Parts: sequence; C-alpha cells; structure tokens
Amino acid sequence: MLFLESRGGYDQSMMKHGVLAGLAAILTVVPAWRCQAEDLVQPETLEQGFVIVVDDVARFASKDRPMYLASNLGGWDPAHPDFKMTARSDGRWQIVFEGPVPNATLQFKFTLGSWDYVETDPDGNDIDNRTLPKVDRDALGGRQPVFELRVPRFRSPDDILNQRDSTEYRDWTVTGTLKRLQVAGGAGPASGAMRDLLVWLPPAYFEPENASRTFPVLYLFDGQNLFESRKGGPEEWRVDEIMSDLIESGRIEPVIVVGVPHGGTARMAEYQPFDMGLQVEPAGREFGRWFMTEVKPRVERAFRVTGDRTQTGIGGASLGATISLFMAAEYPQSFGLLLLESTAGAGRGGIAWAETVLASMRPLPERVFVGVGGREFGDEPGSAERNKRFEQYSRWLVEQMKLHGLDSEKIRLVVDPDARHHEPAWSKRFPEAMTFLFGCQSE
Repeated sequence: MLFLESRGGYDQSMMKHGVLAGLAAILTVVPAWRCQAEDLVQPETLEQGFVIVVDDVARFASKDRPMYLASNLGGWDPAHPDFKMTARSDGRWQIVFEGPVPNATLQFKFTLGSWDYVETDPDGNDIDNRTLPKVDRDALGGRQPVFELRVPRFRSPDDILNQRDSTEYRDWTVTGTLKRLQVAGGAGPASGAMRDLLVWLPPAYFEPENASRTFPVLYLFDGQNLFESRKGGPEEWRVDEIMSDLIESGRIEPVIVVGVPHGGTARMAEYQPFDMGLQVEPAGREFGRWFMTEVKPRVERAFRVTGDRTQTGIGGASLGATISLFMAAEYPQSFGLLLLESTAGAGRGGIAWAETVLASMRPLPERVFVGVGGREFGDEPGSAERNKRFEQYSRWLVEQMKLHGLDSEKIRLVVDPDARHHEPAWSKRFPEAMTFLFGCQSE
C-alpha cells in the first residue's frame, strides 16, 4: 500500500477566489509502513483543504478557453464559475479547495467550458470520472496536499485540427462526389477566417438529362465530421454512404448535402445564439447573418440547388442543432426542413429562448426531425440528471412546436434509450431523418 505525503508550503497572499496562483506543497509517495491504515483519509475531509494541479499536455486550454473542474459538487456543470481553474506561469492549471468538501467524495472531470470539450484518453475515448486517492493526515502536518494530474487531450481537439482541415487542401476518401467551395469569414473569433464548404453531390447531378435540373439541399453544421473520420478526431456521420444507399434504393430523391465546417476554436461562439453560460461571447446572430450573405448565396451560385424552402433543410447536432433551430426561426422563408439531433439548450436560459424563437417562427417548417438519446452522457455518477434534462428538452421542443401550430404528422421525435452524445448515434438515426425529411413517400 502507498500513500501521499505533502512537503513545503505556499504564499497565502497569492490566493484569490479559492485558486492558487503559485506553487503549493508537492506530493511524494512514501511507504505504507510509516503509518497505520486509519491515518489514511479522503482529502475531501481535510480542514486545510487541498490543491489540484493539471498538466494540459496538448496545450488546448488558453486564456480565452480556460479549464474547468466539472464535478458532482458543482452539479456536473462543465463551466461552473466557482470551479474555473487558474493558469500558472509554468503552463499548468490549478484550483484550490480551501476547506473540506461537505458530504461528498469528489468525482470530477476536466473540461474547457463545455461537455463538447471534456478530457479524454490519448486516443480520444471517454474516461471514467476521476477521484482523489487517500492521504496521510498526520504526515501532512496541517499542510494542503497537492495532486498533480495530467490531461493528455480533450474531446474535439479537431477544433484545431479541423481548422487546418477546412483551410488547407487535402484529399477526402468518400463515397460519391465531394467538392470543396471556399468561403471567407465567420463570426466572433472566426470572422476573419477562411474555410472550405464540403459539398456532396448525388450521382444524378451529373446525368446529361439533369443538366438544367435543380436539387433539394441540406445544410449540416460541424461539416468536418460528416463524411470521413480523421485520426485523432471524432467519428463520422457517414453521410456519403447513407445518402448513396438511400438514393440508390429509391427511398429518397437525390439531395445535395453541404457540410459547413465550424470555426475551430470559435465553434462555441458561432453556434451560440444566446448566452448559454459557456464562458464565450455568443456570436450566433452574427453567424446567421454571415451564413445568409456568404454561405448560402455562394452555394447557390456554384451548384444547381433549389431555392424552394420546402426542399431546403438545415440541421446539426448538439450546439449545431441549437444554431439550426435559430436559423430556421430567424430565416423561416429560407428553410422549411429542420434536423435537430441531441439539441443543446436545456441549461441556463434555454427554455425562455426557445419559447421566444418558436413563437416567432412563421411560416412554420414543412417537416422537423428531432432525435435524442436516453444516455447522452453515459451511466457515470451524476449523469442521470443530465441525461434526463437532455431528453426532456427535446420532447419539450416537439410539444412546443405542436402548440405553435405544427401538425403532428410534420414532426417526428426519435428517442433512442441507449444512445450517447456522439457521431455514431447521430449516424444511426440519419437514415430515418432523411427518409422523413426528403423521402419519396411517407415512412
């Protein structure tokens, strides 16, 4: 058996809001025979508190995107202001608990202010909740123990990788034909950026008899994740394979799909139409204006897409669904089909915002597909309530749309009890979404 001993101290004047600005005690491992088992206690019980120091190995945290400790103590809020960590001069991040944690054994993970940006293992896989090891109370001598931890990477490091993917040319391995269409601008921190739209074209697009034909179109956000998985990034929606199969089998008519890449580290700003408590300035309205003045006209000039709202769809997942709902309400004359997967917004201000948005949505959409999982955030302690809120929010959106006049047959809700908050779940529901929105016949 091993336990931890604390040595050294720190300057109390460097403390602010419970966060240590300098180096505190350093933990060392010592033999268990130095004390009896009853001397080992959970650090959460210590009157002097404790310190957590984190090495962000991939250096994804920054001043503009700080690190947070999301825990059962803070209701699993990924951006709780009381658990915002402080950057140290050595490049690491830290937080100090100045006293005992009341009635709790701390369980936690590190985030960059959103569950879209939670820590993972080196391969990008989810990890179990963290806990702290027991310490030797007597050996500490009243000093705070310091727990030095490492985060190899965060989910969606593709924010940075994809920022390169969408601006530098590279080959994509897809089923069918994928074209790149460069556009300038964006919103918030990405307002001066360049990115490539990824436009998937159905086989019928190239048939001579269709030379003057226009095609239905679906705009999907987080375009980097639609057509191909990348090493170190999330899995894909498999849009190209699924669309090819549905069209070939005659279940849907030929449709053009436009993948709109997010703005890298500006994703949370661009996809946030109201203040969702994500610790970034919302730029969703600016993003909407950019989309309508730059993206949509650029696509319509370059490809034979229809201008008919009843054949024009918009959609996405998580925050991508939130901005899609905003776009459909803000520009209802342009979008008649709506795809909402695992819609974010059940937290701060989401209900009031959605009530206002839905009340102003005129004309109403032609069809809406809403999908959500029953285990969006898994089975870990503290996830049950968040899972419930996510599912209830999607159900509530559906009922609100009906209350505002949308006929029941024009909206479909799919709740997959075992589905998580990731691309494989959205891909699994994508065929049903497409047959409902673009199907040759009702299914």
